[in-house]
Amino acid sequence: MEAIATTPNIDMLIASGSPVAIGVSGGKDSQASALATFSHLDRIGHTGPRLLIHADLGSVEWDASSSICEELASFLGVELVTVRRRSGGLMERWEARWLSSVDRYQSLSTVTLVPCWSTPAMRFCTSELKTHVITAELKRRFPAQTIINVTGVRRAESAAGANATVASADAGGRIMTWRPIVEWSEADVFAAIDRSGLLPHPAYRQFGMSRVSCRFCIMSSLPDLVAAAARPEAHDLYRRMVALEARSTFAFQGSRWLGDVAPHLLDAQSRAALVRGKAAAVARVNAEGRITRPMLYVKGWPVRMLTDGEADLLAEVRQEVSHSLGFASRFVDRESIHARYAELLAAKNPTRLAEAA
Repeated sequence: MEAIATTPNIDMLIASGSPVAIGVSGGKDSQASALATFSHLDRIGHTGPRLLIHADLGSVEWDASSSICEELASFLGVELVTVRRRSGGLMERWEARWLSSVDRYQSLSTVTLVPCWSTPAMRFCTSELKTHVITAELKRRFPAQTIINVTGVRRAESAAGANATVASADAGGRIMTWRPIVEWSEADVFAAIDRSGLLPHPAYRQFGMSRVSCRFCIMSSLPDLVAAAARPEAHDLYRRMVALEARSTFAFQGSRWLGDVAPHLLDAQSRAALVRGKAAAVARVNAEGRITRPMLYVKGWPVRMLTDGEADLLAEVRQEVSHSLGFASRFVDRESIHARYAELLAAKNPTRLAEAA
């Protein structure tokens, strides 16, 4: 049996009976992490409360993910707590982000359009829909206690996890995140699941995928995207995501369009919309590429008024982008852009605005 990683602080919290919550997604790493953690806790005599907690991401999740979590909870004899973002799942978050981006662009509250999709560098899909809702639920259930939050992060799994520590404190010190299988290999993970008699998520051995998270994940390889698109249960989601690609002119994975993965799943109207979206994307990128670095959005923007030349350039870009995407944007000439910047600068300094009045 593979050894788990721990720290003196984790050992002390376990010995004191701190609650242990294990985050589970239906994927192999969280499944193996739960099995290994329970075995360890039983062996050392942990007496505190334990539970599994699953953040349901909505329509982007595989059908089997929730049942895998339920089977695991039943096997371990523990409660499965399922939490959800109140304002919808991840697909709804992507769509709402695009509507917000459009609104902000039309009102010149940002310089360029903001992508609707989460990215490897901006994983709000994890922070907003998993970490935040799980943390809030654990703090509600265990007030005034230090909580051990177990995750299945492994160093060998990804470049992002390569430097993961065994444990770290977060959420104001009330929650200690513990990564007991951080040093395990993929073979170790599957071996632990197989020994238990449980089955891993069907996506691994039946669908032919290397990782399981969302049906279509921002981190997925092309073979995994192709394998996901081959599953009938993913077809409606695929079409909805491709429609957002076409509408937003932003490819799902930076330069990789999800619509190119399985175009046979799209009807003629959807394929035509994707062609138009790609053409609009080229126009948008070319137009926004003319904006100079000092003009781009930064924290605290705007920091100054634009010159007449800069205002003319921004007006031209906004006209081209708005035309390409079919927007009815305001502030598309020098005078209105200057007025908008003055308004935004004044709003940042209401005292100066009152003095000027």
